Amino acid sequence: MNKSDFYYDLPKELIAQTPLLERSASRLLALDKLSGDVKHCSFTDILDLLNPVDCLVVNNTKVIPARLIGQKLTGGAVELLLLANKGENTWECLVKPGRGMALGAKVQFGQGKLTGEIAKVQEDGNRLVKFAYEGIFEEILDELGLMPLPPYITEKLEDKGRLQTVYASEAGAAAASTAGLHFTEELLEKIKQKGVTIANITLHIGLGTFRPVKTDNILEHEMHSEFYVLDPAQAKLISKAKKAGGRIICVGTSAVRTLETCTAIDGTLHPNTGYTGMFIYPGHKFQTVDGLITNFHLPESTLIMLVSALATKGHILNAYKQAIDERYRFFSFGDAMLIH
Repeated sequence: MNKSDFYYDLPKELIAQTPLLERSASRLLALDKLSGDVKHCSFTDILDLLNPVDCLVVNNTKVIPARLIGQKLTGGAVELLLLANKGENTWECLVKPGRGMALGAKVQFGQGKLTGEIAKVQEDGNRLVKFAYEGIFEEILDELGLMPLPPYITEKLEDKGRLQTVYASEAGAAAASTAGLHFTEELLEKIKQKGVTIANITLHIGLGTFRPVKTDNILEHEMHSEFYVLDPAQAKLISKAKKAGGRIICVGTSAVRTLETCTAIDGTLHPNTGYTGMFIYPGHKFQTVDGLITNFHLPESTLIMLVSALATKGHILNAYKQAIDERYRFFSFGDAMLIH
């Protein structure tokens, strides 16, 4: 299976650069995963597309202002992107430029309000950075850090709150769970009133999810792992809905990966906390997940491979072609797709 099998040509002007003024004002392409039939809807139509016995699984991760711009103590600008909290004030970071940032190199931010020292240089080039500061790290990060944006977004984000879902509560992500950006509190309340169960998982999305597939053979691609939590109460809600005949509809690919990681061979869902590097591509047999609300993904990415596993590559690429013809908005701030 080659990565070129998942290529499609996207006009650059369809890449959404800014979020819509209203979260739920986006469009929704509803794809029947079995027949391949496509319906063009408004996102608020999701209320009619969900059944009372269904379970909607959301990722309550919260994006941190993970981009830090500072100076080396030896001179010169440096940029850090916080990827994962390793404990004891140490974070795995992407460092640019990497030159001169060897073991023991020191950096400072906010005129010394926050300092860091390279504690380890990893094989993949990322660094472990041990930070020193006075006060509360989260407050310092809120003051000094910037919200990370994908490289295809070149316009400034005026309201950093628009990179958070309305249910974001667990800080730690370097990237947003963008499928959830379409929901408002009002729409979620209507979904609850209809009888749909809403369950939470946490997966702190890092850059690994968006790491390009560099090998022609996708089976040679190695995913970076990301921290997740599925607690017992939420696992029980999901299992109860499944047993009652409801569909398990994930909001975002991160929720899919979490649930499939936590599902045993016999199909039972088990609460767990840990790291997942699960790579889902066509041929994967879904145990828990029945459907997915997601955005449109980059060509040849692991994310388009995941959705192709759920609805077949042919159905996905045909749906994407229709979305392009209908001038949908693509990627993080773009329109949504329901695969059901």
